Amino acid sequence: MYTKDGETYFVVDGHIHFWDARPENWANRYGEGFINCFYDYHANLSPEEWKWPREKFYRYSEEDLLHDLFETGYVDKAIFQSTYLTDFYKEGFNTIEQNGWLKERHPDRFILNGAFDPRAGEPGLEVLERDAERYGLQGVKLYTAEWRGDSRGYSLSEPWALRYLAKAQELGITNIHVHKGPTIWPLNRDAFDVKDVDEVATTFPELNFIVEHVGLPRLEDFCWIGVQEPNVYGGLAVALPFIHTRPRYFAKILGELLYWIGEDKLLFGSDYGIWSPRWLVEALVDFEMPADMVDEYGEVSADVKRKILGLNAARLYDIEVPDDVPQPPAEPSDEPTPKPAVAPEMVTT
Repeated sequence: MYTKDGETYFVVDGHIHFWDARPENWANRYGEGFINCFYDYHANLSPEEWKWPREKFYRYSEEDLLHDLFETGYVDKAIFQSTYLTDFYKEGFNTIEQNGWLKERHPDRFILNGAFDPRAGEPGLEVLERDAERYGLQGVKLYTAEWRGDSRGYSLSEPWALRYLAKAQELGITNIHVHKGPTIWPLNRDAFDVKDVDEVATTFPELNFIVEHVGLPRLEDFCWIGVQEPNVYGGLAVALPFIHTRPRYFAKILGELLYWIGEDKLLFGSDYGIWSPRWLVEALVDFEMPADMVDEYGEVSADVKRKILGLNAARLYDIEVPDDVPQPPAEPSDEPTPKPAVAPEMVTT
């Protein structure tokens, strides 16, 4: 937890990884290019004192992770978001097995999310079912721009994707984290487009769709979807570091999100190991809306920051929050209680 000026904040880091991007794991030049693109984000958006050497960035240790998250980073619970990228990395980039090993060693520290790729067809559904049983999955991370053979991405509205989402709902996997953010070389920009979230959020009202990186650079498109769909949330990983390098840009991002999406549907994420959570938590707690933007966006209160830093994620993942952390009520909603979606029939061609 983090305490400042008499205010206590329960911190759930909703977006972390334990990746292996060492050169010996590169399957091709794309593995090198992908992690180097990540490193450019790290080097360009981090305060000087929080920058890592490239070698550590390629593969950090269990001790590094535990220290950066829990010993110095104020994190109370962290959520692994598995990302495979097996076309770029021989053993995968950040698989459920890699993350699950740490979850098993530190069960009280982590929540483990899996992943699925609808291009895997029927066998992939069986893998999802096995992973759900083994790890007790509450969520998955989807990477719609991931390369797979000759395919350069997929849409959530494709028939097989709908089949997988129906299976996730059947298995009790309710939190669907979807990477919809800035392009990472060599992935295709259009495969990160947010428009497919609109259809599946309506089709599956009992699933929560957490749009990671809040759709950047398509913030406006995301906001117009999120304001209409009560089960669409925004993950702030990648958006948060602009608080350091582009504070007014960050103020606009946060102001727009609070106006459209609301304070109850935004989740903190450091995207560790791209960024360490400590400086992000401190910067968000210290953040004040610039004076000339307050009339348009309003002030950002400690209660709003508390929801973003941990309470909203705690609600989605049934995480127990200590009694000494103030828990402001959620904003009232005029939306009717959604009816369960009927699992769509498999479409064949």
